[in-house]
Amino acid sequence: MTAAPGPGGTRQRLRFDLDPAPTQALREGLAALWVDVTNAGGAVGFVPPVTSEDVEPALRRHLVGMAEGTTRLLVGHAEDGRPLATAFLRRNDHRLMRHWVGLVTVMVHPALQGGGVGRDLMAAAASAARRVDPGFTGIRLTCRGGLGLERFYTSCGYREVGRVPGAIKVAEGDHRDDITFWLPLG
Repeated sequence: MTAAPGPGGTRQRLRFDLDPAPTQALREGLAALWVDVTNAGGAVGFVPPVTSEDVEPALRRHLVGMAEGTTRLLVGHAEDGRPLATAFLRRNDHRLMRHWVGLVTVMVHPALQGGGVGRDLMAAAASAARRVDPGFTGIRLTCRGGLGLERFYTSCGYREVGRVPGAIKVAEGDHRDDITFWLPLG
């Protein structure tokens, strides 16, 4: 568990769980988190403004992957059970790349950012990857450039291994780099 500042300066406790039961309450909480993160300017596959209906198809793809066993969910819950941080670990199905895992849709609720929850989430994700498959040699993730995420991921032990300039179009005339990071697990 980790303590994190909540709204109004109160302290929230997060419990990180791998593979929680995919209940309707969890699904709704994940959609709400995704909406809150996106609408606060987070780079999680959308540009603001979004609604739960907008993120639902992307969330459904993650849930299908969970049902198929190709995706694992790591979620940080508040004491009341609300998901406030999340990351999905996606198995690589290419036969020559099954020794590493992808980390996607990494989110921390905007009210908790800057309080160490992101670092705790990244450490929990590395630990989860090791538990899921001790043979995994690394974690690969990508992020949208232009938001300072590079500094955060580097400070968590990841190193930039690739960049495609202007590959992400967030608006007309606003193209961002698609940046790939790697964390060795050995």
